[in-house]
Amino acid sequence: MGHDHVALDRSLNDDYCDCPDGSDEPGTSACSYLSPSSPKIRSNTAIDDINTTLALPGFYCKNKGHQPSYLSFTRVNDGICDYDLCCDGSDEWEGVGGVKCEDRCKEIGKEWRKQDEQRKRSMNAAAKKRKELVAESARLRKEVADRIDTLGTEIEGSKIKVAALEKQLAEVEKREKGKVVRGPGKGSRVNILAQLAKDRVEELRAALVKVREQRDASKERLRELEGILAAFHEEYNPNFNDEGVKRAVRSWEDYTARDNTGEDDSAYERDLEEIAKPDGENDGIQWAEWEGQDEESDVDVLYKFEEYLPKPVREWIDCKLRDLRVLLIDNGILADKSDPSNESSAVTSARNAFNAANDELNTLNDQLIRHKEDLDKDFGADDVFRALKGRCISKDSGEYTYELCWMERTTQKPKKGGGDTGMGNYVSFDKVTVDDTLPPDGKGLGSGERVTMRYENGQHCWNGPNRSTLVVLACAEKDEIWKVTEEEKCVYRMEVGTPAACEAKGGEKGPGHVKDEL
Repeated sequence: MGHDHVALDRSLNDDYCDCPDGSDEPGTSACSYLSPSSPKIRSNTAIDDINTTLALPGFYCKNKGHQPSYLSFTRVNDGICDYDLCCDGSDEWEGVGGVKCEDRCKEIGKEWRKQDEQRKRSMNAAAKKRKELVAESARLRKEVADRIDTLGTEIEGSKIKVAALEKQLAEVEKREKGKVVRGPGKGSRVNILAQLAKDRVEELRAALVKVREQRDASKERLRELEGILAAFHEEYNPNFNDEGVKRAVRSWEDYTARDNTGEDDSAYERDLEEIAKPDGENDGIQWAEWEGQDEESDVDVLYKFEEYLPKPVREWIDCKLRDLRVLLIDNGILADKSDPSNESSAVTSARNAFNAANDELNTLNDQLIRHKEDLDKDFGADDVFRALKGRCISKDSGEYTYELCWMERTTQKPKKGGGDTGMGNYVSFDKVTVDDTLPPDGKGLGSGERVTMRYENGQHCWNGPNRSTLVVLACAEKDEIWKVTEEEKCVYRMEVGTPAACEAKGGEKGPGHVKDEL
């Protein structure tokens, strides 16, 4: 007892709170205003100065054969058997209203122990699966880290390649710019004649192809007309006295009596087919051989003095002359006759090689940025959700199927057709405190602090906000959506079980774990 001046024989359970800590009334609700497990009621007694440290948290139910517990004083002797907390029926010891609660602790305890054993097995399996997820996440993280190292090496090599190709492009442009370009119309007579002949041959070839097409069309039309007249000859009525018809029939008979077979022109057709083919490297006229023949002018002969010099000297002189020409062009002394829209094949090839290498370097840099962001991203405790990223689970609920894709999105899918509705895109992890009753199968949040995942910026809700989803996680043997609710307009809440939400180390193993305070 918490007070020295209270007589046990007269004051115990007399429905009057004698002790300041309420310890004299363990079996009545007289001191319920002192109990933390009882609802607060209005009382004239000032309890601010009362030491309630030793006050009982409620009516103590021994529950032999099951788990002992405390029951709120307000539920003692209320005429209702509270078997959920007081399975031995001791809370109705006074028999109010003739109610007598039998002891059911043996049956309830047996069922509870059976369910508790199942929960423990489930939690052990969940813990094992979590270890596997952590190992998989570590492997995936190492792959990302290794790829970052590889990309760093590739980027350094690509930078060197790009720098070399850029320098090569500048040299080619400079070399092409320093070339003396022959002006138009100053080719040799052989070149001019070859070009004119080439153009004329192409015109004749095009005309031949067109004439053959027209001839083939005429032949097809002739065959069609002969077929019509042959059918007319076979089907007309000889007794029909029409001179025009009879004259047409006789003309057709004369036409068919003549020999119209002609000669076999297959060889001729093959020759025409060969003539109609364009000139190539292996067939036809090799125009390049004729176009490359230049007549030497006096200037050409003059510049051939370089051929009498040693090769190193020729190369040195050529380089210096090109540099001099480029210098004169850059300073405006000589006109730049190069055409940017018609650059040489050497410049085009060098530019394409540089652009390809530069694009490859940009691609590698983009990959490096994405991999570094992925490595720095929060995937939960022990990086465990990295192994789940991209996996999806779903639950049928009424007219819709709800889908959760880890670290990506939540979706509402109608069963009767129509488009899917985005309920949110993954944003971040968070925590929330819950206080729910754990169902017998353990598929619930229980009470305590739980990890959450926020999915926001979903599809816009008509006359409302963008859809969002709060995913509350609890420890479970497998990934499963337990419950989906719409707490307010277009704001959803998912209760989800997953091995990834189990505790990594000691302490509680999940909502199925019950700590025995007694």
